Amino acid sequence: MTNWQKHIGIIIPLLVIAGLMLYPTITGKAAARETAFTILKAIALASSLNILLGYTGYVSFGHIVFFGFGGYVGFYLLSSQGMSLWICILAGGVSSGVLAFLLGKAILRLRGAYFALATIGVNEAMRAFINNFDLFGGPTGITLNFKAYLAYGGAAKALEMAFYVVGGLAILAIILSYIIRTSKFGLGLLAIRENEDAAEVMGVFAPDAKTWAYVLSAIIPGMIGVLFFFKNGNVEPHDAFPLHASIELLVMVMLGGQGTVLGPILGAFAYQGMRGYLVTSDFFKDIQLSVSGALLLIIVLFIPAGAVGWLRQRFPILRRVLA
Repeated sequence: MTNWQKHIGIIIPLLVIAGLMLYPTITGKAAARETAFTILKAIALASSLNILLGYTGYVSFGHIVFFGFGGYVGFYLLSSQGMSLWICILAGGVSSGVLAFLLGKAILRLRGAYFALATIGVNEAMRAFINNFDLFGGPTGITLNFKAYLAYGGAAKALEMAFYVVGGLAILAIILSYIIRTSKFGLGLLAIRENEDAAEVMGVFAPDAKTWAYVLSAIIPGMIGVLFFFKNGNVEPHDAFPLHASIELLVMVMLGGQGTVLGPILGAFAYQGMRGYLVTSDFFKDIQLSVSGALLLIIVLFIPAGAVGWLRQRFPILRRVLA
């Protein structure tokens, strides 16, 4: 087996991302770049959540907390302390990883519905804390001085730069997901997903494995949070910790296929396409979250393995291609 055949499972996702990053250049339209940015952001976040949900089986309804917390930390350093965007992005990722480590030591002792409920509580508690934290602007949040964009070539250049950086983070999320899935550590996580007690009998120290999976799943969302708020120029509590965003990420991962590398990419494409239609439809625009909830229920009941799982079951020849 040649090297490219051996790693075809990562080559296809990377080609999809490369095509998405080239799309705005080919069309030459700013609207195309915004659409691609939204999809790349969704891919990176969904792929990160997949490290926890897909590989360990732990369902998190509050994963967006890392996007918001890391984004707040990095944006504060950027706007109030005048630090470089690159340092702030790293700070956002590190702070989210530290938060995940501390939370993981506590709530990953829980299983099933208890863990899911705990993640909702963490997200809402963090939003309430930030809402009353004066250093981060309280309920009004933080606004970036327009002059900050001059260091990056002006607002237009900063927007273009943000697009390519989010593409790089999406690539990083996919590579990280692939490395974990094909490593001994990843096999331990998959064993936890199938039967945690049996995995521990076989030598997997589940508490540490779950905690590090939680940490790795939190770093990239924190980095993306900083970039997203830099692009928008401001951050507020309700934008940083929207519970519905966590639910949408769950739909993306499960729609494409949890526990696979390609699944979150397909799920993000499909869901963002559907969402784009819903928010512009006069009939569906006010019930889009209800549609998302119904879609999640349908996936759980009829296609629990997602699109990738369904394709691999129906067409065995694709099992080596669709990782």
